Amino acid sequence: MVVRIKDVAAAAQVSPATVSRVLAGRAVDEAMRARVLAAVEATGYRPNLAARRLRSRHTNTIGLIVADIRNPFFTAVSRAVEHLAYARGLRVILANTDEDPEKEAMYLQLMQEERVTGVILAATRAGLDQLARQPFDFPTVLIDRTAPHVMADQVVLDNGAMAGLLVDHLAASGHRRIAGLFGAASATGLERQLGYEAAMARAGLAAQAVPVPHGAGATERIVSALLTAPQPPEALIASNGVMLTAALRAVRALGAAAPPGLAMAGFDNEPWMDCLSTGLAVIEQPVEEIGRSAMAMLMDRLEHAEAPVRKVVLRGQLVLREAGQGTPG
Repeated sequence: MVVRIKDVAAAAQVSPATVSRVLAGRAVDEAMRARVLAAVEATGYRPNLAARRLRSRHTNTIGLIVADIRNPFFTAVSRAVEHLAYARGLRVILANTDEDPEKEAMYLQLMQEERVTGVILAATRAGLDQLARQPFDFPTVLIDRTAPHVMADQVVLDNGAMAGLLVDHLAASGHRRIAGLFGAASATGLERQLGYEAAMARAGLAAQAVPVPHGAGATERIVSALLTAPQPPEALIASNGVMLTAALRAVRALGAAAPPGLAMAGFDNEPWMDCLSTGLAVIEQPVEEIGRSAMAMLMDRLEHAEAPVRKVVLRGQLVLREAGQGTPG
């Protein structure tokens, strides 16, 4: 019977990546190292030296791991990254996690097994915590998701400020009961929620931040409940494009039962918004610049592995969409 690294990992109750780090002589917790070496002895594992030499070389491939490929933001960023990677002679492995930390961990393990040159990652909250505790074996650039305790290159939107812009616009238009829908599983949702709450406080308004779990139908159910409550909101802010689309579906389904004059706002400026019969305020994110910056930072990290980590914070543009109006130039 051939004993593989995954068999050693199962015996030691650790990940295959941890076994690889121990066998490669990399820094790990001493108790963990002892467990892995004991499992190596117990299973009779013998490394394949030819395979080890092969694994030591990187491929001309980068990994791109996004949280939800249905989200127009991630679709656009993926296209930008792929275009830039192709121009550099690099291939791209695209993976979608659905905000699931287990899927994310599986895809990160896949990237290691494929010996990718580096990874561009939109991490879950759990993934950010894991990265803070134990950096990956490949260069990593975070996009859209960040945390102060993570030491990795990052390209993000100024989420708090952009959520505040939406609140300021709605408040200036006379709306007072402004509810916000925020992704419960993402660091981006939390940042936008904090920006919304701060802007509501500045305007002297009571915040109504509603966490929305990831999954089909969650947004529609929550929006329907909000809008049929005894004192429904006068305006809704959705913290990503998928949520905004779902909220609009819920409003349409309510028909005449929806509050009259309900204002809608959110993130991502999409062509389909031309078909709306009412205006919409959105934050247009600089997706091309995000992809370009992430690729540039990844290439720089490959050449300067010991350089200090960098964080690029970008701003979006508030766009007021009206029926039949295209994106401003």
